[in-house]
Amino acid sequence: MSGIFPILILLAVIGIILVRIPKIDLKHSEAFKKRRILNWLPLGLTYAFLYMGRYNLTVSKNAFGDLMSKADFGTIFFWGTLVYGCAFVLNGPLTDKFGGRMAILVGALGSAICNLLMGLVTWAGYTQNLVLVFSVLYATNMYFQSFGAVAIVKVNAHWFHLRERGVFGGIFGILISLGVYFAFDWGQLIVEHAPIYWVFIIPALILIVFWIIDYFWVKDSPGTAGYQDFDTEDASSGESNQQLPVWIVAKKMFSNPIILTIAAIEFCSGFLRNAIMHWYIIFAKQTGIMGSFVPKNWGLLLCCAGIMGGVFAGIISDKVFHSRRGPVAAVLYGSMLVGALGMFFILQTSYVGWIVVFMSLCIIGVHGMLSGTASMDFGGKRNVGVAVGLIDGFVYLGTATQSLYYGWILPHSPELSKDPNNWVAWPATMIPLAIIGLILALRIWNARPHSVKK
Repeated sequence: MSGIFPILILLAVIGIILVRIPKIDLKHSEAFKKRRILNWLPLGLTYAFLYMGRYNLTVSKNAFGDLMSKADFGTIFFWGTLVYGCAFVLNGPLTDKFGGRMAILVGALGSAICNLLMGLVTWAGYTQNLVLVFSVLYATNMYFQSFGAVAIVKVNAHWFHLRERGVFGGIFGILISLGVYFAFDWGQLIVEHAPIYWVFIIPALILIVFWIIDYFWVKDSPGTAGYQDFDTEDASSGESNQQLPVWIVAKKMFSNPIILTIAAIEFCSGFLRNAIMHWYIIFAKQTGIMGSFVPKNWGLLLCCAGIMGGVFAGIISDKVFHSRRGPVAAVLYGSMLVGALGMFFILQTSYVGWIVVFMSLCIIGVHGMLSGTASMDFGGKRNVGVAVGLIDGFVYLGTATQSLYYGWILPHSPELSKDPNNWVAWPATMIPLAIIGLILALRIWNARPHSVKK
């Protein structure tokens, strides 16, 4: 029952969300809506299992024991993250040129092959130059992983009208948040009950299955699936379908203040998201509260937070703010600021975990709304790959910044780490980032897609 109970909680959350989420009626035919589900559902699940093939290295670290030290793990993960962030510069334009369907097929197959190779290296017991071998394989895996986010946004930019994208972003957030659950909780079950190499091989096999499904079901646009294409009323509305040179598109994106403001907000999101997701579990372990409910069910709670944050953001965007994304980011960043301030008062108790879960809900909602939805709106379905590449590049710049900063500023010795009072720099740093994100979000409060059409 202890293993089934968290899954029941997750299913209950998903069920309530799906039943209660409002519908946007744009007079699509029932046949079209059914075909659209067959398009985004396998695409979303593929992305969720890409997460499982991305964070399996994190889950397997302890199982490797002395074969992979903290320094070894840090080196391997550093190169993977660096490649992932830089790959958007190349893969964004490639996705715009060849389509989201091709991007998800390349990404899933490439990641599956890399995971199979990591599994085979582990199975063979190869320990000589392990850091070098895993750094190359994991960095290559992360290059292919970077196709996932761009592919999702590119495909769905053609299938969803501007007015539908907020609510759809909430539904789609369910699938993406499942990736966190698959990665941490399923991955942990694998390393606890099977030889370690299966934590790489199982995600690879699942990705191969979804590659086959995507090949037959996923289409780039309604027109390629036998339905009528329609005007999505985003930044590409009214423009020809001719593909512009990459340098012209890049100039257009980098010269637009709204796109750049969104990218700056997402820098803050990348910093704050990983300041929470990465450092809380370390804080819990070093301060002796790992036995409490939140750390014990971290993957599940992050998944539930992502689901509720994405759905909440999508509903208020489409229903309250008339499909504007800036007000949603402002509301959630304001909540982040309140959460960071609240951490000071309960940092010495295990209840800090629940504030961290609430902050995760907020920051995941912002990230989905801006990187996943606003990039479609303001990049337009024609240039969305470059827009996602720019915005997500800033996300991972923020991620890298927080990793270096917190690694330097937080207590190093085991004795100092045991005292929560020595961790005040952790929430203290979040406060100015939350304030900056809030101010920037207020600047784009009234921004709409026509603002980029100049």
